[in-house]
Amino acid sequence: MIRRERGAFVALYPDAAVEIRAGASREAIRALFAAECDVAAIARELESEERGAALRGGLELEGYRFGRDGVAVVVHPGNPVQNIALDDLRGIYAGRVKAWSEVGGANLAVRPVFQAPGADITTFFAQRVMQGEQVQVPVVYEDSDSDVVAYVAAHPEAIGFVSLAWADRGVRALRVASLKGLPVWKPDPETVYGGDYPLTRFMNLYARPGGRALANGFITYVTSRDGQQLVHEQGLVPTAVPVRFVRRSSMLGSHH
Repeated sequence: MIRRERGAFVALYPDAAVEIRAGASREAIRALFAAECDVAAIARELESEERGAALRGGLELEGYRFGRDGVAVVVHPGNPVQNIALDDLRGIYAGRVKAWSEVGGANLAVRPVFQAPGADITTFFAQRVMQGEQVQVPVVYEDSDSDVVAYVAAHPEAIGFVSLAWADRGVRALRVASLKGLPVWKPDPETVYGGDYPLTRFMNLYARPGGRALANGFITYVTSRDGQQLVHEQGLVPTAVPVRFVRRSSMLGSHH
């Protein structure tokens, strides 16, 4: 997505030299601390240890939210399970829930799919879902959202998690409840924008204070109406401009 933002920005300002370097969020933040880059784009908030390190170094990073993403929990389209609570999801990956029949499904062993350790989405899942527990069951490791979707679509017993943009590509997203007995929410742009969907994360740009004019200009573009339109086209939910939804989702408020 940042590459698309860069392409549109350079098309407007042909003399602008904007280099994109891919890497994990920790690498991006480290590079920003070391003044090796002007802007770090990460799919999460700064962690407390990162904020502490910045303050100890006398660096007050400036943050700009430019999008929201829902982390969708996906299963095979033939799986009869419709809803899941976060504690059951945690139980699946921690090895306590071993069969789909334990959460209202068929008598099949659950096969969890996990993305590569260190990926932003994996870090988010560990923090928001696992909450300090370790993944204990044998899991299938895949490198990307597209790989997770391909595996889950081909295996009726599988479960995985992907960015909202991948939630309808041959798989089906479960409705998620924060706790058993609470409302379940379908991951869609409306529930993500409103913060109702439990697995919602922010996309952020971080910059050093007093940064170069070019970096500030790029941030201004990403958070402008044109830049936010690109965010929307990539399947994410804009946060820097107002968003209007025509109707409420019929899934809102359904119970587990």
